[in-house]
Amino acid sequence: MSVLHVLSGGAAQGLVESLRTTFESETGHRIDGTFGAVGAIRDKLLAGAPADLLILTAAVITGLERDGHVVSGSAKDIGEVQTAIAVRHGDPAPPVGSADALRSALLAADAIHLPDPTQATAGIHFAKVMRDLGIADQVAARLQPAPNGATAMRALAASKSARPIGCTQVTEILATAGLDLVAPLPPGCALSTTYTVAIARRAVARDAAARLVAMLTDESGRARRQALGFV
Repeated sequence: MSVLHVLSGGAAQGLVESLRTTFESETGHRIDGTFGAVGAIRDKLLAGAPADLLILTAAVITGLERDGHVVSGSAKDIGEVQTAIAVRHGDPAPPVGSADALRSALLAADAIHLPDPTQATAGIHFAKVMRDLGIADQVAARLQPAPNGATAMRALAASKSARPIGCTQVTEILATAGLDLVAPLPPGCALSTTYTVAIARRAVARDAAARLVAMLTDESGRARRQALGFV
């Protein structure tokens, strides 16, 4: 079976996996997916990692297309993903409907799980939110950063702390067993990120890449995308 190399932000992993069986059966190409923090995935591409298809934030794809790393005109938006709060399944869901409520919830937590605050879209934003709320120093010792959102959420689900909480993209929360989605970040703290798929300039399996682009973005898949956290 031929291989389709996919470099993707972690927010799209659940969606790609939901299409894997159908895509591989239809095209005869096996998806070899690398998922992680958007900044880290971009760096892998620039370092020469094999790439047929890219799924990253719209802003990053735009920059890569400008610099000649993306087939011109191949980029299509998949949808928007909100950054949200999660707790372990069954834990009380704290109020987070306002900036003040979010501040109180974070101060009450004894562990705060988040993706890489220097490379991951949600992690960078959430670190800024904590600074804007004036609690960055107070909660610094409780932060539990992980390389990406999926890893952060698995750590939250397995946490033995008394009152852990987590923040990442909605799609990564919904894709992780043992978690409850509390709510998106409140007004003034919110982040909604558009994820875009594009064919890499050095793609070998271009026809298969184009087919996966269609599966990820066509109207018939809207309900699937929404169920997995894209809006």
